[in-house]
Amino acid sequence: MAGHSKWANIQHRKGRQDKLRAKLFSKLSKEITVAAKMGDPDPEKNPRLRLAVKEAKSQSMPKDNIERAINKASGGDGENYDEIRYEGYGPNGVAVIVEAMTDNRNRTASTVRSTFTKNGGNLGETGSVGFMFERKGQVVYPTDAGDEDTVMMAAIEAGAEDVESSEDGHLIWCADTDLNEVSSGLETELGESESTKLVWRPTTTTDLSLDDAQKLMRLVEALEDDDDIQNVTTNADFSDEVMAQL
Repeated sequence: MAGHSKWANIQHRKGRQDKLRAKLFSKLSKEITVAAKMGDPDPEKNPRLRLAVKEAKSQSMPKDNIERAINKASGGDGENYDEIRYEGYGPNGVAVIVEAMTDNRNRTASTVRSTFTKNGGNLGETGSVGFMFERKGQVVYPTDAGDEDTVMMAAIEAGAEDVESSEDGHLIWCADTDLNEVSSGLETELGESESTKLVWRPTTTTDLSLDDAQKLMRLVEALEDDDDIQNVTTNADFSDEVMAQL
């Protein structure tokens, strides 16, 4: 899973330097509103909302923004969003999963298809690449949360499945249905996480040259620039040499 970790790290560093913070907050707000509409507006009684709020806080989203997003759902305001997953291929056949929340399916489908085409990819049918991923809970902690053994023990106690520790931090994996419980257990032992969310974890990876890696990053960034797109995941793997040049 090293390749996915590298990609996550690229995205993580990019996120820290991202000047388009308002766009990130907009996507986080949308997830909070949808989660609140689907269940109880109290995060303690709504696991999906709790995770959405937790992720928003980890990205330094202001408390007022979070409360506004919840109230928007409670007051019955705002659009009704459909959650859609698109699957396709990027450079060198790399698998790409795109998760969207949209109030206009036709607009979003057209935009996603066009973005794939313009950036050397192809939009596939539902299920065309999904079998190469599994749905998992992912919790990220910085290196100063503890050494490898400390984090591993805390993860085991919390019910996690796997831990990947490196100089960039700790990636903790669990079953998608256990994320709420595992993240709470980890928080008790290690404090606040850097990120807590459901992700698509690739079960197989695709090696990319520097040229293809650059093309893929352009595709991912173009997709993420669309307000309807919440998340983009790939099964790309980069060698250390390619990583150094990226």
